[in-house]
Amino acid sequence: MMLERVYLFYRDGFRSMRLGKTLWKIILIKLFILFAVIKWLFFPDYLHTRFATDEERANHVLENLIPSQNP
Repeated sequence: MMLERVYLFYRDGFRSMRLGKTLWKIILIKLFILFAVIKWLFFPDYLHTRFATDEERANHVLENLIPSQNP
């Protein structure tokens, strides 16, 4: 109920604004930049570039997830 009221508040607010559509476009462009471009630049696909097979990738992940028992 509360989420619906908040959603309606923002929806009606943007609808009645003169620049509402432009603001939504800016918001969507910023979200695209945040999730697509920044991910592409700062978080490369480490496993696919370093290991050739799925078995090698799985072994690497297991070695790093499970702590070794040797002190």
